[in-house]
Amino acid sequence: MNIRRLLDRGPGPMIEFLADADPECLAETIVAFANSVGGTIIVGIDPRGVLVSDVSESFAGALARALRMISPSLRIDDLPEWRIEETPQGAVASVVVRHTPYQIGLRRGPHRDVEILARSGTLNVPIAPQRTRNEHRFGALTALEDEPVPGATLVDLDEAVLKEYERNRIRRGPRGEGFTRAELLRDAGAVDADGHPTVGGILLFGRNPQHFFPQMGVVVVRFRGTSLREAAVSSERYARRVELSGPAPRLVEKTWELLFEEIVEHPVVQGLERQEHFAYPPEAVREAVVNAICHRDYGIVGQRIEVRLFDDRLEIVSPGGLPGHITLDNIVDEHYSRNPRLVRGLYYWGYIEELGQGIDIMMEAMGREGHPPPGFRASPRSFAVILENAIDELALEYADELNPRQIEALRFLAEHERITNRDLRTLCDDVSSETLRLDLRDLVEKGFLLKIGDKRGTYYVRK
Repeated sequence: MNIRRLLDRGPGPMIEFLADADPECLAETIVAFANSVGGTIIVGIDPRGVLVSDVSESFAGALARALRMISPSLRIDDLPEWRIEETPQGAVASVVVRHTPYQIGLRRGPHRDVEILARSGTLNVPIAPQRTRNEHRFGALTALEDEPVPGATLVDLDEAVLKEYERNRIRRGPRGEGFTRAELLRDAGAVDADGHPTVGGILLFGRNPQHFFPQMGVVVVRFRGTSLREAAVSSERYARRVELSGPAPRLVEKTWELLFEEIVEHPVVQGLERQEHFAYPPEAVREAVVNAICHRDYGIVGQRIEVRLFDDRLEIVSPGGLPGHITLDNIVDEHYSRNPRLVRGLYYWGYIEELGQGIDIMMEAMGREGHPPPGFRASPRSFAVILENAIDELALEYADELNPRQIEALRFLAEHERITNRDLRTLCDDVSSETLRLDLRDLVEKGFLLKIGDKRGTYYVRK
């Protein structure tokens, strides 16, 4: 453990300094770290590096008392790892706390309630039991990727995955660029300044990232019917359920391979060519999968990415709300990455063709094949992309000839005898009346509509 390096960084989401081996303070910090993403506690010195107390003889007993204050008790595999370390000033204790896949609390006295705590910046804050952990843990959204993972070493990185990334990094990077292994890891943000694996490194290259982050995974479920309620009353809730794991690139590959099986329909032979038809455009599905793996909030534990296949749609649900300044209103035009190192890594892998273009690719692919545009659903704790398998025959037939507003006008006329400029304004309220007037005039000139009346009495019918 590099004490000097920790001192340089100071207290934070995964680092704390305790002046002495007070069991209650120790237990509180262990609980907060375990309920978040883990961390390191240095006992005996303050954040300035000043030795406050020599803990060489008292620490073991203090830790034992602290562990008795934690409820439920930590499992054997989740007990903190600790050791006494010598510094120029004297002996201090270092404690490495792992994230636990179950929630723990602190009981400050025999007749006191259990208090649930999580790490928020430099503070241990109380949260409601069963609340999603880590909602307050980091001030900066990008901090998590760069944090070292307590207990992880270079042995936890998969050599085969690293070699594959190295080939792709050289192939897609600037011509003539080369790296040593150490330089490659630093360039990818996979290790910190001391060479310890970071969260981003484990997510990208981990031999078993689920060991450190159980939330790293994808669950694919094929439901029967068109809703969860409909599936719940069925004798079989779902036709298929598969859990996928592995580092990010392997997760992309496994999820796409499984979904390809689900969305491919019976092939059609035309002449000598065998053509496959899909329930959804493959590009849209692939981009939705990659986006979910890239942009989910990996600080939220207890939740994995869920892919839900219904009879009429596909939903990909990611833990964590929309990041940064992104809203449902600006999601098409604005771009923001919660996990930029993960995005960059998958770009070099070739799973992202254009940085920041995932939503655009989905929308273009869905429109080109006559599907409704992707739908989006957001809450503070999750974000979902919805792809519908319905085919809009009008959009498919006239996509190359008419714009979306004009297709909307024809769709309106399929159910109504006439359409006015006001009707079209109601359907397309994000553009000016003059633009809509020109759209209708163009439909008349192209022979789709017939104009009847004049001025305010003008309306249009199918020709």
